[in-house]
Amino acid sequence: MRITRNKSDLFTRRSRRGHGCFPVFVLLGVAVAVVALGRNWIGEWLNLNRLQNTEISIAAVQSAFDAGDLQTAINYASQLHVDNAYDEQTIILLIRTLIYQSYTDYNYSSDLDRALVLSREGISKHPRSLDMQAIRAYALQVSGRSDEANRMALRIINRSPEHIMARIVLSLSYGSQGIFEAALREADVAVSLSDQYGRYIMESYRTRAFAYANLTQYTNAILDVDHAMKFNRKLIPLHFERALYAIQLGNTDLATVSYFQIMAFDEGNIKVRLRLCELSSQLQEWDASIRYCGEVTQRAPEWADGWYQLGREFFFKGDFVNAMASFNKCSTLQVNQQIPIVDRQLECWYLQGQSAEILGQCEALMTTYHEFLDMVDRGNLPQTWTYPPGGPPICSEIPPTVTAIYTSP
Repeated sequence: MRITRNKSDLFTRRSRRGHGCFPVFVLLGVAVAVVALGRNWIGEWLNLNRLQNTEISIAAVQSAFDAGDLQTAINYASQLHVDNAYDEQTIILLIRTLIYQSYTDYNYSSDLDRALVLSREGISKHPRSLDMQAIRAYALQVSGRSDEANRMALRIINRSPEHIMARIVLSLSYGSQGIFEAALREADVAVSLSDQYGRYIMESYRTRAFAYANLTQYTNAILDVDHAMKFNRKLIPLHFERALYAIQLGNTDLATVSYFQIMAFDEGNIKVRLRLCELSSQLQEWDASIRYCGEVTQRAPEWADGWYQLGREFFFKGDFVNAMASFNKCSTLQVNQQIPIVDRQLECWYLQGQSAEILGQCEALMTTYHEFLDMVDRGNLPQTWTYPPGGPPICSEIPPTVTAIYTSP
């Protein structure tokens, strides 16, 4: 839209008389003086306004976290971290959120890596902060470095016995080390302190649920997870854990409800579809399990675990052609993605070979078998799949020129 500005008759008439310039210069001078005199006040007002926005943004991060909207919380906290890389509260909240996000779906492991980096940087920026040391210990613990986390938590508790996050980390580390009674004791302390001070309540009850589960007290574990949900109802990891404890009790209805709740919160979640596939398989509902696992492979075709589970469902159903194809996809992905041999799902090779043997496909069987032997040898793993010296019975009629290809791994 074009904006037209018309001069008033007053200024037009004064212009003709030659007297219109003086008031304009006066006004300009006054404006310059106001700007000059008020520059510091304006600067202070802008800084004050920025501080208020920062405080609101931190509150928004916490609000998003408490609502289970982890990605929004990460986005807000990341922006705050860009604006001020030394703000301790922002760093701690960002690390916590990244840790929980890493549990939400199958492809968020990079969030945990980022949490480790941020915690290390946070320690360098705030070396004397016990809170920063505690969140660093938390990141180490969930990354599988429980010995380091345990030592760091103990040092914090020696200086501050009522440090809740340090108690949480200590309980988790004891659980990882198989010291289950000590884990429960420390979790009880964490719950008591969190109830007293109103901090880390959700984490404390979640930690005690872990401790109860390690002692096979799954009913108590579910009660504590339910209490944790009162403070963060949409936090997806809590629903995964509740389902796990319910399955241990044989309460598949509660587990199913928990999984469907996750799908209501995050319709595109891949991990929950895999869990529903596994649960349907446990119930021998093969059509449902194949449907859920099929959705996993359609939505995440690069995830080998999905193809492995889909192959199992076909195998148990007796569809060995599709089972063999799924296991082949699983094994191929693991090789192409350069997964370390010790971390590979070797059943993708074994069950692929079993499918080939059932179908009478000797060449495919022996190719898979010798790939398996090669991996076991290079990975220094125990041999769990062997044939007699003559090889599989189905290969006894193969011409010598063909058999010679597979005589040595």
